[in-house]
Amino acid sequence: MRSCEQSTPEGDDAVLVAAAMRDRRAFAPLYRRYLDLIYRYSYRRLGSREAAEDATSQVFYRAMAGLDGFRSGSFRAWLFTIAHNVVIDHARRHPQAFPLDPLYDPPDDTSTPEELAIHADQRRAVARALAGLSPDQQRVIELRMAGLTGAEIAEVLGKNAAAVKMLQFRAMTNLRERLGGQKDTIDG
Repeated sequence: MRSCEQSTPEGDDAVLVAAAMRDRRAFAPLYRRYLDLIYRYSYRRLGSREAAEDATSQVFYRAMAGLDGFRSGSFRAWLFTIAHNVVIDHARRHPQAFPLDPLYDPPDDTSTPEELAIHADQRRAVARALAGLSPDQQRVIELRMAGLTGAEIAEVLGKNAAAVKMLQFRAMTNLRERLGGQKDTIDG
């Protein structure tokens, strides 16, 4: 009979972080777990494969270098705080580099041309709607899209959970109004 208890990513992360603090080679499982999430977040924010690869590399370099400074809380939130700072640093160094599509995901090789075209239209509609949000609302949505929980987003943004919940509610309400009948675009 299988146990009803399941480990949480946060619990798994705590064990992995503790191991990595003792031996940096043990950082590999954390790297594998978060590589794709950090890359996609960086790609959405920076808009180019090269910039996202550089940023992702820098995030994990800083995480390994600063691992002894991690005390408690969500490792994922701590890692995304680093990612946010790396993206901001990149934007300051390259002010002319703007992403063409902030919601762009690397192409899925299994999609048909028709699916790619529909997805591209939906991304453009959502990108236009996102552009009308406040910067804080945009960040909450970006971090939520990256898979962070409300508590993790609060940690990344340095806000309390209630403020993040309100920002997300207002952002989603605003997006729904802007997208009109395209509800599936943001809900599904």
